[in-house]
Amino acid sequence: MQPRVTVKFAQTLDGRIATSTGDSKWISSAQSLRFAHTLRAQHDAILVGIGTVVADNPQLTVRLVKGDSPVRVIVDSRLRIPLNSILLSDDNNGQTLIATTRRPSQSKVRRIQNLGVEVLQLPLASGGTGVNLRALIKELGRRGIRSVLVEGGSAIITSLLKARLVDRLVVVVAPKMVGRGVESIGDLGIKQLRNAIQFSAVKVRRLGPDVVFDAKLGRRVL
Repeated sequence: MQPRVTVKFAQTLDGRIATSTGDSKWISSAQSLRFAHTLRAQHDAILVGIGTVVADNPQLTVRLVKGDSPVRVIVDSRLRIPLNSILLSDDNNGQTLIATTRRPSQSKVRRIQNLGVEVLQLPLASGGTGVNLRALIKELGRRGIRSVLVEGGSAIITSLLKARLVDRLVVVVAPKMVGRGVESIGDLGIKQLRNAIQFSAVKVRRLGPDVVFDAKLGRRVL
């Protein structure tokens, strides 16, 4: 069975997940941050791109609510992850998986493996750059992972949406505006509105000062 993929991110009212300097802490409220940890506890795995790791050095664990921390999956096609990252050095490193390609040197692969972290080398995406996300989702399903929470960044979110690999989208919109900054979703290659991604079972609710958009996407094909 293929895992269900949930994409979750917080953005400003004008669609930014960070300012022009990369500052993103914190866009949403304390209530929304607790909600994010609840979502983590509800999923078998949490997935982020290497840009998020380099910028934020996150833990990607469940801390603000009760529940087990998910398996941490880092998409890093060139193995740029710093060896002193929290993800490679904390007590949960045995629950961390680095998804990369066959391009990085085997010496870097071994250095990460020696830290107790699994490195999964996958084919390139069809465009010739980056990890083949379709192959990654299939591999996670093969390992018994039934649900994946994607927390960013913009490149990973865009790639998953473009490939129609997303089942659920959760967007926390904060009542803030920053103007120029990092957009939440990049180019999806959609030129006409009739081809726009559409949703079903849409739910909208208040969470403190924020508004949460929670919706299912159409059926995907792997």
